[in-house]
Amino acid sequence: MAGNEHRATAAAILPLVGGAANVTSVTHCMTRLRLGLADRSRVDDAALRALPAVLGVVEDGGSYQVVLGPGKVARVTPEFARLVDDGRDAAPAPAAADAALSGTTSSTADALATRGAEIRAERRARNRTPVKLFLRRVADIFVPLIPALIGCGIIAGLGGLLVNLGWAGGFTAALTAVSSGFMALITVFVGYNTAKEFGGTPVLGGAVAAIIVFPGVAKVEVFGTPLVPGQGGVLGALGAAALAAYVERWCRRRVPEAVDVLVTPALTVLVSGLVTLYGLMYVAGEVAEGIGTAADWLLTHTGAFAGVVLGGLFLPLVMLGLHQALIPIHTTLIESQGYTVLLPVLAMAGAGQVGCALAVALRLKRNTSIRRTVRSALPAGVLGVGEPLIYGVSLPLGRPFITACAGGAAGGGLVGLFSMLGTKVGATAIGPSGWALFPLLAGNRGLGATAAVYGLGLLAGYGVGFAATYLFGFDSATLAELNTDARPTPAAAPTAAPAPAGVAEPGPAQPSEP
Repeated sequence: MAGNEHRATAAAILPLVGGAANVTSVTHCMTRLRLGLADRSRVDDAALRALPAVLGVVEDGGSYQVVLGPGKVARVTPEFARLVDDGRDAAPAPAAADAALSGTTSSTADALATRGAEIRAERRARNRTPVKLFLRRVADIFVPLIPALIGCGIIAGLGGLLVNLGWAGGFTAALTAVSSGFMALITVFVGYNTAKEFGGTPVLGGAVAAIIVFPGVAKVEVFGTPLVPGQGGVLGALGAAALAAYVERWCRRRVPEAVDVLVTPALTVLVSGLVTLYGLMYVAGEVAEGIGTAADWLLTHTGAFAGVVLGGLFLPLVMLGLHQALIPIHTTLIESQGYTVLLPVLAMAGAGQVGCALAVALRLKRNTSIRRTVRSALPAGVLGVGEPLIYGVSLPLGRPFITACAGGAAGGGLVGLFSMLGTKVGATAIGPSGWALFPLLAGNRGLGATAAVYGLGLLAGYGVGFAATYLFGFDSATLAELNTDARPTPAAAPTAAPAPAGVAEPGPAQPSEP
C-alpha cells in the first residue's frame, strides 16, 4: 500500500516538472528530491506546492528541489527515477489534481506563501556570488553522505550505550566495526563526490583521496616528519580530488585521443597524488587540528556568548541555504574528536522556530489558514527541519522571524553555558536536529547528563521563542489585520484534505538537515 502511495507521488510530480524528457538527473538528500532540468520554464511551481505530499519547492545552485520530508524522499526517489527511465509522462494522481486545481488555499496563507517565495527569489539573486556558489557546491559534495553518517552514528551510539552498561564483548565489537567502517573510508567517498562535482571522473577523485587513509603513507616523510594515515581527513580529500579534477581536465585538452585512456588517468593520479602527499595532507591536517582546537576553546572559554551568537544566527544561514557549508566542519570534528560540539548549539535555532510557531498559532487563533500552515509544518520543525516554518510562517510575517532567532539564541546560550561549566554536548553524526538528535548525542559526562543538557536547551528555545513572539511578534495593526477568520469560500471547499498552505522547503538540520 505504501509502495503504491510513493509511486503515485512520483507520478504526480513528474508531469509538473515537464515530464521525463525534461529531467536530466535525479538524486535526493535527507528531505529533498533534487532534479536537474533541461528547461526550467516547463515546471509548474504552484501545482507542485499544492500536491499533498509536497512540503515545498526551491531552486538552489542550479538544482530544482522538491521537498518531501525525511523518510518519504528516500522512497519516492527510486519510483521517480524508474518513471524517468521508462520515459513515462504520468498524469497527476486524482487527489493531487484536485488539490492543484481547487483553489482551496485561503487568501492569508496564499499571501504568506507568495511573500515567502518572493523572499527566496530575492535571496537567490543576492547570493549568487562566486564564494557562496562555491560553498553550495561543497555542500552538494557532503549532502549525499548524510544518510550513512546518520546510520553509522546511531549504531555507534548504541554500541557506546552497551559498553557503558557493562555489556562489552563480541557483539559490541561487531557494532563498532559496522559503525566505523564508513568513517574509516569517508575520505574516499568525499573524493568521489568532489571529482564528480568539479567535472572530473569520480573514481579518479576517489583513488587520489584513498591515498590519505592508506597505511603505507606512514613511510613518507614531509619536513622530516612521517605522515600519519588519515592526516588531513575530509579536508585533504576535498582538496586532493578537486586538484585531480583540474589535472584531468587539463590533460583531456592536451593529450592525444589515441593515448588519452592511458596517459590521462596515470598523470591525474600521479600529479595530484604527489601533491597530496607532499603538501595537502600536511596543510589539511593543520587546518583540521585548528578547527578542533578553535571549537573547544570557543565553547570552553566563551560558551554562553558563543552559544547565543551561533544559536541566534543559524536561522538566517538556513534561510540563505548556507548552513550546508558547515558540513565539512562538523565532519572534521567527528573525525578528530568523535563528535561535533557545534551541531547541538546550532540545533537550538529550530527550537526557537517551534516556540515562535506555537505563539503565532495562539495569537492568530481566528486565522484558520495560518493555523493550518503551522499544524502542517510543526512536526517537521520539532524534528529539526525548519524551512517550512521559516518560509511559510515566520519570515513572511517579519517580526516572528526575529523572535524565533531570540529563542535559538537562548537555547544556544544555555548549552554553551554548560560547556563552560564542563559538560560538553556533541553529536556523533550530522543531519537531524530537534528531537531527532537525541539518539546521536555524545559528550564527556555520560549519555544521561548530555541528554539532560540538550533537553534543557530545547525547552529554553521553545520557551523564549514562544514568549518573545507572543509579546513582541506583532504590532496592534498587524494583529488586527491577520487575526480574522480566513476560511475558503464554499465553492472552493475541497472534498479531500487540503494541501499544506504556505509551506516551503525543508533541508537537513541540516539541520536537514544542519
